[in-house]
Parts: sequence; structure tokens; C-alpha cells
Amino acid sequence: MNPKLKEKTLESLAAVLPITGIVLVISVFLVPMELGRFVMFLAGAIMLILGMGFFQLGAEMAMTPIGEGIGVQISKTHKVLLILLMGFIMGAIITISEPDLQVLAEQVPSVPNQVLILTVAVGVGFFLALAIIRIRFQIDLSRMLIILYALLIGVSFLVPKDFLAVAFDSGGVTTGPMTVPFIMAMGVGLASVRADKNAASDSFGLVALSSVGPILAVLILGCFYRPSEAVFSMADVADVVTTRDVVRVFGTGIPLYAGEVLISLLPIAAVFVVFQTVTRRYKKRQIKRIAVGMIYTYAGLVLFLCGVNIGFSPVGSFLGGELASLPFKWVLIPIGMLIGYYIVKAEPAIQVLNHQVENVTDGAVSVRSMNMCMSVGVAVSVGLAMMRVLAGLPIQWIIIPGYLIALVMSRFVPKIFVGIAFDSGGVASGPMTSTFLLPLSIGACQAVGGNLMTDAFGVVALVALTPLIAIQIMGIVYQVKVNALQKKALQNAALSDDSDEIVDLEEGM
Repeated sequence: MNPKLKEKTLESLAAVLPITGIVLVISVFLVPMELGRFVMFLAGAIMLILGMGFFQLGAEMAMTPIGEGIGVQISKTHKVLLILLMGFIMGAIITISEPDLQVLAEQVPSVPNQVLILTVAVGVGFFLALAIIRIRFQIDLSRMLIILYALLIGVSFLVPKDFLAVAFDSGGVTTGPMTVPFIMAMGVGLASVRADKNAASDSFGLVALSSVGPILAVLILGCFYRPSEAVFSMADVADVVTTRDVVRVFGTGIPLYAGEVLISLLPIAAVFVVFQTVTRRYKKRQIKRIAVGMIYTYAGLVLFLCGVNIGFSPVGSFLGGELASLPFKWVLIPIGMLIGYYIVKAEPAIQVLNHQVENVTDGAVSVRSMNMCMSVGVAVSVGLAMMRVLAGLPIQWIIIPGYLIALVMSRFVPKIFVGIAFDSGGVASGPMTSTFLLPLSIGACQAVGGNLMTDAFGVVALVALTPLIAIQIMGIVYQVKVNALQKKALQNAALSDDSDEIVDLEEGM
């Protein structure tokens, strides 16, 4: 096996094992699960591990160099209109390619799938162009985010309440495994041309601003559509008796996802071909490496999506319904928090972000500390989402105060942590959220007889919210430690100067 692929697969194994163990414990002590259902879940977990390993290696070999190359090329362009056009086209293409968006579109009633997808794509395209302009002209990210989120909150009061949760969810699903590696690498490429002190911090923030666009676009769309109660049929696991049945079910699913992922990757491959034809940026060896990376990315996403949708998603809706039907249904909150703590580690784009943060900060922000903050943030998110399901709390009661806290903190946190925090919010809400946590929430909501549109939807939005606060708290702690070290260094320097003066006096005597 390729040593790098082995390393990535072992990382994936470490990320997926905890959530698999949690489901096993729940099935033994709280919610008995049929053997066939659990076998399908285990088979899905194996595909998930392999898929994450292939995807992470593919993103490193293909998505990152393509994104960085396009970012560098855009930075060399001095025509603002051309920059805006390139940013818009790239954002729209990459969004239409995002598998998570297809999942969300299927669940939203009263709005045709293509209308929702195109609306979100336009939103991402416009705001990615805006994000590129921000880096190009060194506009303060915190100030821009405050203005944009104030606009979002204002518009949210004009939209039917049944549409709010879906709108905020759309901001999370657009930043998934296809989008994040590409956009983050583009940010690094855009900032690499600059040599000023803020270049590193400005390389982050593209994902953050790209997440605002779809929320605003879908909120505006909500003024024209009146969605009613969601029609959602809980996914169920196919009947399996033997290992041959398991192979048959997954064998039927793989061609479907192979076609879906191929359609998703083709626009990106086309962009690469056009970019290379125009710029001649990459040598033959690099082109070969990118082509192999594309194959790894393709295989990884097929395995990942097949494992998650066929093995994980039905188990999520089943567990949500069964846990909410227990006499002590409040147990759904701590169990949801525990699942949220570990499930974020299995998001493929999370690992891409964490390694990129460690590289850009020269190890000052480690992968381990990022994982810890993200896990704590998502645990709180899922706990709040389960509380909403059980109590029927309006999403505005959590979203608006949460974003106000995050935006106020952004004025006091080191610039680089603002970009990392707001990027991490979008990255945390990937395919594992939309295909496991959302079904978990919907299953629980159906069991308690709640309104799916107002109570179940919104879990993706909450998962995208709390990491903003958690990462910025880490930034404040980091700044306090740096200040303490600097103060200690100054004190040591002062003591050293005093001792030198005493020595000089003694020698003079």
C-alpha cells in the first residue's frame, strides 16, 4: 500500500472508530438493533474509513495544487471585473458539484430541487468573488462579517419562520468535501503573492464568506415560496441475512454514487484543463500527480458517500426515533452531544482544514488543538439541536445570540483566528452532518410529533455556529499565553541587564 495512503487511512480509522463504538453501546444497552441493520452499519463504517483515506490523499494531490494555482493567477490580475467574474464562476461551479447540497435539496418541500441548487450556487459564486476582492484589497474580515451577518439577521425577520432553518442549513451544506479543499487552497494561493504581515491571516475567510452567500440567497428565495410541512420518509436498511446480501446492497448503491460523483468532479476537471491550457502553469509530472489525485478523490467520495448514505443514514434516523420514544427521552441530549463530539472527526474536510491551519501557522495551532475545539463546539451544537427537537425552541433564539457573540469576539481575537473560526464553522457541517445528524434529528422530531421544518431542520446551522465561538476562545487563550511569554522574556531581559550592571560595578571597584 502507498505509505501516504496508509497514513491517511489510519487517521480515518482513528476518527471513525469512536462513533462506531458509541452506536454499538447504544444498541446493546438502550436501543436494541437488528443484526442485519448493525451489519450494514459496520459495512458502511469500513467504506467510510477507506473513502476518507482515499479522499484526503486525493485532495492533497489534486484539489490543493489546483486551488492554489488559480488563487495565484487571480492575484496577478489587476482588472477587478475579471476577478469578480472568475470568482463567481468558480464558486458557482464548485457549489453545483457539492454532494451535500443534493441531499438538502431532496428534503426541502415546495421548492424545486434545481431552483434551490441554482439559488445556492449564485449565492456562493457572488460571495466567493467578494471574498477574493477582500484578500486582494486587504479589507478587514471581522468588519465585513459584522456587516453581512447584520444584513442576514435583518432579512431573517422578513422570511416565513418555516424557511429559516432551511436557509441557515444551506450555508453549512455548501462547504463540504468538494468545496473546502479547493476554496481553502485558493485562499492560500491568493495570499501567497503578498509579503505583508497579514498575508497568513488573510488566507483564511473564503469559506466563511462563501457560507454567507447561500444563506442570504435562500432567505430571499423564501420570500417567494411558502414551504409547508416537510414530507420526509425515513430511510430504512435493506433486509440482509448473509454477507452476500450485504455485498448485493452496497454493490447496487456504488454505481449510483459513482455516477453522482463523476458528475460532481467533471466541472472541476474541466476548469483544470482550461486553466492549464491558458496558463501552462503545471509541468508534466505535476499534471500526472493531479490526475492520480483526481482518481483518488473520485474513489474516496464514492466509497464515502455510499457508506454514509446506505450504512450510516438509516441508523441515524432509527436511533433518533427510538431514543425520543423512550420514557426518559431527555437522554437524547447527552447522547447527541457525545455523538457530535466524535462525529466531527469523521468529516473529511475537517482534516484538510486542520492540516492547512497547522501548516500556515507553522505549528502554532496544532491539528490536535483544532480537533479538540471543533469536537467541543459540535457537541454543544448537537445538544442544542436535540433540545430544540424536544422543546420546540425557535432557531432564532439560538442563532441570533450565537452569531452576535461570535461577531463581538471577532473584534478582540487575533486576525488569523477570526478567519480560522469562521471557516471552521462551514467545514464542520459536512456530509456526516447532513446524512447522520440530520436524520437523527428528523427521526427524533417525528417520534415526538414536532414540526420538521421548524424543529428538525437547523441542526446543520447549529453545527456551523458553535465552532465559531470555540475556535475564537482558543485564539484568546493563545493570545494570553503569548502575552505571558513576552512579559516573562522582558522580565528575564531586565534581570539580565541588572546583573550585568552589578558585575560592571564590582569590576570597577
